[in-house]
Amino acid sequence: MPATGDWGLSSTISVMSIAFANGTIHGHPNASAVLVSEGRIANVGADDVASGADEVIDLAGRPLFPGFQDSHAHPSMAGLELVSCYLAETDSDEAAYLAVVAEYAARSDKPWITGAGWSMEAFDRGIPTAAALDAVVSDRPVMLWNADHHGVWVNTKALEIAGITADTPDPEDGRIDRDERGNPIGSLQEGAADLVDRHIPKLSAEERIEGILAGQAYDLALGITAWHDAYVDPATHDAYVTLDGRGGLIGAVIGGLWWERDGGEEQVGEFVARRDATPTGRYRATAVKIMLDGVAENYTASMLTSYLDGKGTPTGNHGIDFIDPDDLKRYVTLLDAAGFQCHFHALGDRAVRNGLDAIEAAISANGQHDLRHHLAHLQVVDPSDMPRFAALGAGANAQPLWARHEDQMDVLTIPFLNPDAAGRQYPWRSLLDAGAPLGFGSDWPVSSPDPLLGIGTAVSRTRPGARPDPFLPEQRITMAEAIAAYTVGSAWIGHRETHTGRIKVGFDADLAVVDRPIETAEDAFAASVDMTMVLGEVVYERSRK
Repeated sequence: MPATGDWGLSSTISVMSIAFANGTIHGHPNASAVLVSEGRIANVGADDVASGADEVIDLAGRPLFPGFQDSHAHPSMAGLELVSCYLAETDSDEAAYLAVVAEYAARSDKPWITGAGWSMEAFDRGIPTAAALDAVVSDRPVMLWNADHHGVWVNTKALEIAGITADTPDPEDGRIDRDERGNPIGSLQEGAADLVDRHIPKLSAEERIEGILAGQAYDLALGITAWHDAYVDPATHDAYVTLDGRGGLIGAVIGGLWWERDGGEEQVGEFVARRDATPTGRYRATAVKIMLDGVAENYTASMLTSYLDGKGTPTGNHGIDFIDPDDLKRYVTLLDAAGFQCHFHALGDRAVRNGLDAIEAAISANGQHDLRHHLAHLQVVDPSDMPRFAALGAGANAQPLWARHEDQMDVLTIPFLNPDAAGRQYPWRSLLDAGAPLGFGSDWPVSSPDPLLGIGTAVSRTRPGARPDPFLPEQRITMAEAIAAYTVGSAWIGHRETHTGRIKVGFDADLAVVDRPIETAEDAFAASVDMTMVLGEVVYERSRK
């Protein structure tokens, strides 16, 4: 059962005709209007195509784009974080974080203080301490995920509940950060976070649904009309199915069913049963998310070359392969045979190679049948592996906001990577030139889900208002390529390019009105979405004062 087919449009499309006029239409340099009827694009042309529409929306010179599609995000998780102890919009400073934690604890009566969003650069060596949290919350356990969700900050109460002491061994897929005597400091990397996480009370079904709704509302306000949820455990899957059954799911969602890396091939049968029991609608359980490695800034991304120490000397640490490469080939071959699209987390160049090798093994065993397996993040890709994406029909699923100078890159990453690897990060230009199908995503809540910020960064390799030197400028791509990656490129990854991703007669009326033309990175950084339409229904409109 490949990830293709009708997306259950008949129950959700608008029967009203709406026209957009007096604007610019992406992909149509000579057009100024679009007519929408019965949820689809009925005509594209001059303003006279709007005649006879039930409603006409005056674009007043603004551009109309296809709805943006996020090929890798966690909106269900992000929505839950928005209503928890949310640190992502706080200054990257320990004192500022502690003030937010103290304020949240004062108004929350929950038995655990949970949240996310702190940045590693706010702390020495990227490692926060339990002692700092104890100063503001000592009577209840605290667990806060960092911005990239590869580590947690906990207080002493949480360590005590989890039974973590100097004698607790590191799990195979993680690390307990310790002081010089071996005592836990208060930060847990990768799989070590589960030592605490397993003790947090489980969310109710309705809480999970509320999280999806909050994430969906945020996405729609950014012009995002479809997304891949890259972490769907059984409870989140059930929440999506319930919400879709209630008619509350507006965006088209592909769920990445979570592969437990300490499990085995028995998971394939469980996924088949879950997928086959999912009603056809706006949510599809047709992908499996597999974590291959960690992240470079905590030295767990799987690399072909050794990480360096603070003096530039190789340490012998190449990061962590979360799944044995031979086991991975077997698992991916089974998933491919069952018709699942594999969605890999692969940051380091060794992880990228392992993922491509597994796809190649699956094709060798099963033949190539357009499942569009894809590798997300791709921080470092060995040049010899670049052409393999096109040869294997594998998607390059990129997060453009990470390709820029900031402390996490300049302080915590570049000094500790082999110089050759450090100079090959986020190689979007090289991948495109090698023929790789490129789709963009955000990894929200790790980084902002705003496609306009991602587009501006991909074009400039800088941050808004940042210093002028771009990050590896030879890897910049054009504005047209960046917009395509957030529209038709991500639509291709989701098997939706035959009816979405372009403004084309007969395609779904998934559209976004942007408040200004986007010709430069500065334009994209300054722009906002004024209106979002899904299947002919206006689902978001920005208030204007």
